[in-house]
Amino acid sequence: MVKSVTVRAPCSTANLGPGFDVFGLALDAFYDKVTVTKKGKGITIVSSDDIPLKPGQNTAGLVAKEMTKKCKISGGIEITIKKNVPAGFGMGSSAASAAACAIGINKLFNLKLTKNELVSYAGVGEKASAGSIHYDNVAASVIGGFVIVSSNPLNVIPIEAPKDLVLCLAIPEMKVPKKKTKVSRSVIPKSVKFSDSLKNLANATNIVAGFLNKDSRMIGESVIDVIVEPARKHMIPGFDNVKKNALRAGAFGVTISGAGPSVIAFVSKKQNVKKIGDAMRRGFKTAKKNSVIVICKPSKGPIIKK
Repeated sequence: MVKSVTVRAPCSTANLGPGFDVFGLALDAFYDKVTVTKKGKGITIVSSDDIPLKPGQNTAGLVAKEMTKKCKISGGIEITIKKNVPAGFGMGSSAASAAACAIGINKLFNLKLTKNELVSYAGVGEKASAGSIHYDNVAASVIGGFVIVSSNPLNVIPIEAPKDLVLCLAIPEMKVPKKKTKVSRSVIPKSVKFSDSLKNLANATNIVAGFLNKDSRMIGESVIDVIVEPARKHMIPGFDNVKKNALRAGAFGVTISGAGPSVIAFVSKKQNVKKIGDAMRRGFKTAKKNSVIVICKPSKGPIIKK
């Protein structure tokens, strides 16, 4: 009988510009490691990282509480979490832990849940960081690749990413507020111009076409957001210069990764990706911020060990 399952779930970038709360892309850059063990009574969180250890305040803990209740799981669960995805930098850190926990419990108790059900449970964990449930990051971390998420009812459509697609992440070295996602969501406009909604809709449609046609250039050239990015970019020091520099260096497109402050450029492996990363680093330097450049490909999804 299996008593323990370890899952490594990938970080992700959400929105991809115009696809707010709808698009997600798993990234082969950082992975949270979660081990779920049948042990004791109730739900216990174990971690040496600076995260809440009370299940009701922890992303994985919230997932476990929901799953034990709805799936009628008896017996205790110990959840050991090793955080590798930087928290608060727009890379789906809370989603990675939530996804890994949902997958781990599903495997450990042989629940045979569907992908949509796993995403639904993992989404509950987003309450701990974002203050509300949204599924773009968790869907990417659960399934891998590019995902399109619709709600009411929840449905996730995965599409494999082009093999030549490369992402260049610029992660600024700066303090981020607690509950940063919640803060970032608070600046989004309550109403938008009809013409702006049409622009974002057209760009989002082109992104989907780009993934279906395996066209990295089409994807990158379509990550243009005229609604959320303008409202959020003031929270990212040097954003305009980071974006301008990356485009001049040859990036197909540049946008905020999730709720930021990381900035992501879409390129192909044929391009000089290092040159683009260096250009983004110089952009942050104009705001007197150092940054870490991470070059990666899309992730194919979680890695499970029994």
